Amino acid sequence: MSKLEGKVAIVTGASKGIGAAIAKALARDGAKVVVNYASSAEGAQAVVSAITSAGGEAIAVQGDVSKGAEANALIDTAIKTFGGLDVLVNNSGVYGFAAIEDVTEEDYRRHFDVNVLGVLLTTKAASKHLKEGGSIINISSVVTSIHPPSTAVYSGTKGAVTAITGVLAKELGPRRIRVNTVSPGFVVTEGTHTAGIAGSEMESGMVAQTPLGRAGQPDDIADVVAFLASDDARWVTGEEIAVSGGVR
Repeated sequence: MSKLEGKVAIVTGASKGIGAAIAKALARDGAKVVVNYASSAEGAQAVVSAITSAGGEAIAVQGDVSKGAEANALIDTAIKTFGGLDVLVNNSGVYGFAAIEDVTEEDYRRHFDVNVLGVLLTTKAASKHLKEGGSIINISSVVTSIHPPSTAVYSGTKGAVTAITGVLAKELGPRRIRVNTVSPGFVVTEGTHTAGIAGSEMESGMVAQTPLGRAGQPDDIADVVAFLASDDARWVTGEEIAVSGGVR
């Protein structure tokens, strides 16, 4: 039996990149998957098609996780469609880089609304339905430990996500719900290509600082998330796992 057989999972921000890879990995391991997206319906449907073509079950659900009504609707749709909820992966996120003199209130609110408030609202909605054995996985980043220049706002959001994980692991532990963080290093995705990082001298510099000597791929992150979602990680909670090729 596949290790996630019979489980229902929601992956936020799953229309591309790391989120898409996570959705596919969970489905590969037997979960029924809700592929959440904010704006890319085409991308989300492509992920659903890939899952169903491989024999899995998935649906695409639009929703801005930084808005309470839409976060609630996302959870409600999963329950209505698949009859329950076992795994929540808080992957939705935005990122941008600016030196401190260029930081704006708009940048701050955009980052914290999606990256932090979105985690809180979606988890709040999901926690009412998660039962013993449930798993929440929050996607943070190794920026919280390596502190790259010009990432004060983004790093601040990911530091908040890591702290929230620790709090919720203790808060939800008595209900036997596990909460963990996965912190990727540099990963080649559509987003890093669009930002001009993938394939650039910046990528070369980051790879040079990576003990395992290469850039990360979405599947590198997805397989660790699939482990944390499964009963193989039944005694793991409140942890942050850096999936970064050794970057600290």
